[in-house]
Amino acid sequence: MRSSPVLRGQKALALAAAACLVLGGPVRPRAQEADASDTAAAVPAAPALPAPAPPAVRRPPPPAAPAATASSEAPAPAQSAEPQPEAQAAPPPPAAKARLEPGTPIPPAELEALVDGAVQAALAQSHVAGATVAVVQNGQVVLKKGYGLAGVAPARPVDPDRTLFRVGSISKLFTWTLVMREVERGRMKLDSPVNLYLPERLQVRDQGYVRQVALRDLMTHSAGFESKTLGRLFEVKPNRVRPLDTYLRQERPRRVRVPGSMPEYSNYGAGLAGAAVAQVEGKPFMDLTETEIIRPLGLSHTTFREPYPATAGLPAPMPEALAADAAQGLRWDGGAFDAEPYEYVSQIAPAGAASSTAGDMARFMQLILAGGTLDGTQIWSPATAQAFRTVALRSGPGVAGWANGFWERPLPGGFDGFGHAGQTLNFRSNLVTVPALNLGVFIAVNSDSGGALVEGLPAQIVERFYAVPAAPAAGAPDLYAQRNAYAGDYLNEDRRYGGLEQFVALLRDRVRIDVAPDGRLLVAGGQDGGRAFVPTGQANQFREAGGAGSLAGFQMNGEVAERWLDPSGANTYARVGWWWRRRVLLAATGLALLAAAATLVGLFTRDRRESRQTDVQGRASAIQTSTAILWFVAVGGFGWWALRGLINPGAAFAEWPGAWVVIGSSCALVASLCSLGQVLMLPAVWQGGRRVESWTAWRKLRFSMTALIFLAFGVILLLWGALQPWSG
Repeated sequence: MRSSPVLRGQKALALAAAACLVLGGPVRPRAQEADASDTAAAVPAAPALPAPAPPAVRRPPPPAAPAATASSEAPAPAQSAEPQPEAQAAPPPPAAKARLEPGTPIPPAELEALVDGAVQAALAQSHVAGATVAVVQNGQVVLKKGYGLAGVAPARPVDPDRTLFRVGSISKLFTWTLVMREVERGRMKLDSPVNLYLPERLQVRDQGYVRQVALRDLMTHSAGFESKTLGRLFEVKPNRVRPLDTYLRQERPRRVRVPGSMPEYSNYGAGLAGAAVAQVEGKPFMDLTETEIIRPLGLSHTTFREPYPATAGLPAPMPEALAADAAQGLRWDGGAFDAEPYEYVSQIAPAGAASSTAGDMARFMQLILAGGTLDGTQIWSPATAQAFRTVALRSGPGVAGWANGFWERPLPGGFDGFGHAGQTLNFRSNLVTVPALNLGVFIAVNSDSGGALVEGLPAQIVERFYAVPAAPAAGAPDLYAQRNAYAGDYLNEDRRYGGLEQFVALLRDRVRIDVAPDGRLLVAGGQDGGRAFVPTGQANQFREAGGAGSLAGFQMNGEVAERWLDPSGANTYARVGWWWRRRVLLAATGLALLAAAATLVGLFTRDRRESRQTDVQGRASAIQTSTAILWFVAVGGFGWWALRGLINPGAAFAEWPGAWVVIGSSCALVASLCSLGQVLMLPAVWQGGRRVESWTAWRKLRFSMTALIFLAFGVILLLWGALQPWSG
C-alpha cells in the first residue's frame, strides 16, 4: 500500500499483458541460510533503542555547477609607448547558493504559489479529481489547503479539515508507533522473535529456516516473506471483509529469504506487527489506535474504521459523521469523473486502513518533528524519536533504508526525509518530514493518476527553497566498456513465488538496465518509467542524474551484477536469464498462435491425398485441432483480462483472478497436456500404414513441428506459473 508497494502500477501491468497477448528469474530457490551480516550489501540493524545521537546531518549533495571562468582567447590590447597598468582579472561569479539557508522558514506566500501551481497543473493535465495538502515548519502549520472534488453526485469540494482521504501505507506509521510504545513499556523487544507476541494460530512457521523472524525484521521489511496482493489486499464488496486474524491465517505467505538479510516491502509483516501489539495489550488493534494515538493527539478526523454495515466478528464501522466526509475515489472516464467503489482494507488494517485529513496529518507531522511530544502529550520518548530517524537496515551502501518502520527519503540538497508513502486502488498519499529543516509535507489525492504529483511535491518544495543548484550529472565514458557486467533484465524480488500471481509479476515487476555510450546507466520500467544514473566513484554505486540524487547500486557475483539495489530502498531486483524475458514469451505466444492458425486453416485447405490417414493419425489430428482451439481460448482469456485492466486497473486488481483468467489458465493447462500427448504419439504418426493410407511426409513434418511448438509454449507457461488455475 505504498506508492511503490502495494498496488505498484496496475496500468503498467495491463499494458505489459496486452503487449504479450497473454500476461508476459525464475522461481528463486531459497537462499542458503546465513546470518544477515554474511549477506552482501545488506547493512546490519541498529540497536533497539539507540541513545540520543548528534543532530541530523545532510547527505553530501550532488556536485554543484562549476564557476565560469574568463575566456583565454580574448583579443590582446593594442601596444602603447606609455606604460599600461596591469590588467585585473575579472572576479569569478559568486558560487551558486540555495534560496534559503536551513533554519530560515519558507515564506508562506511563496510556498502557496508553488503548491498551487503544482496541484492545479496535475488537476488539469493528469485528471486528478481532488487533493489535500498540509505543510508544517518550526511547529507551525504553514499551509493547509484543499483542491478540486472530494466527491460527485452531489459535487463536494475538498475541505482540508473535514475531508478524509485514504492514506494507505502511511497507516503503518501508527502501527510502528504502537509497537515502540510497547517496547518502551518493556512488554516487547525488537530483537525477540515475533512469535513470542502472537497467538499460536498466527505464529510464523519455520518452513526450513533456523533463524526466526524478529519484531525488528517486520519494521525493516526484511522478514523474508513473498508478496501476495492481487485479490487479497483490497476488497470492494463489504461482505468479503475478514477479521485481521482470519486474514493473517488464511493468507500466510511463503518464506523465501533469510530474515534480516535484505529489505523487501511486506504488507503482511505490518499486519503481523499489529496483531502482535493487539495480543500483548489484549485489545483489538483499531481500539488501540484510538486510545493510544488518535484521541490523545486530538485527531478528530482520523480513523482506521471503514463504512461497512455493522457485522458480528468485525470491528465497529466508521462513524456516520466521518463517513459523510470521506472522499470518493474518482476516475476520469474521458468526459467526467466517475465514483469508484469503496476499497476496504480492514482485513489487514495495520498495513493501510487509515483515513485522515490534511489538518490531522499536520498535527501528526508536528508530533514527529517535535520528537514524540505535542501540546504536552507524549506519544513516544526521545529515544524512540531518534530510532525513527536512525536507519536500521539498507539494501546497500548509501541506498535509502528503513528507520524502524519510517522510510528514509533522500531529497534534493542532500537532505534526508523520514515518513511514508501510501497507495490504494484509487488514492495516493505521501508524508515526508525533514528534521534538518524542521519541515513536514503531506499530500493526498483521490485519483490514481496523481502518483507523480504526490511523489514529487515534497522534493519540489525542498529543491525550490533549500537545495543548491547543481550541474547536470555527467556519465563516465569508460562505463560503456563494462556494459555486459550490468545490462540485462532484472526482476522485482517483492513478488509471489508461484502460481498465476507469479505469472503477472514476471511481466510487470521488472526493470531493463543498459549503459549509454556517454556512460550513463539507464533504468527503464518499474514504477518510475525511466531514470538515468551516473557512477559515484565507489565500486558499483550510482547516483541518480537529477532530482534528489538518490543512490543505488549493484550486488555483484564476481565481475557480473546479479542484483539491482533500487534507490527507493524498498525493493531489490534479481538479474534473470534470457528465458525469463518478456520478448521470449511474446515470441513463443506469436509462434504458437501462428501454428494454431495454420492447423485450423489446414482443415479446409487439404486436398484429397493429404486427407488419407491411419486411425492413429486421425486421432492425433483431432487432438492437435482441439489443442489449437484451446490455445486461442487461453490467449483470449488472458488478453480479455488485460484489456479490462487497461480500462479499469483497480477492478482488475481487486477482482483477481476473475473468470477470464481462470478460463485462460485452465485451457492453457489442458492444451499443454494435449501437446505432450501429441509429442508422445510422434513415433506412431511417422510409422503410419500403407503409403496410400497414410499422411505424406510433408504433413507428418508439419504435424511434428506444430506439436513441438505447442509443447515448448506449454513448458514456458509452466515455468512462468500460468498453468495453475487453482492458484489465483
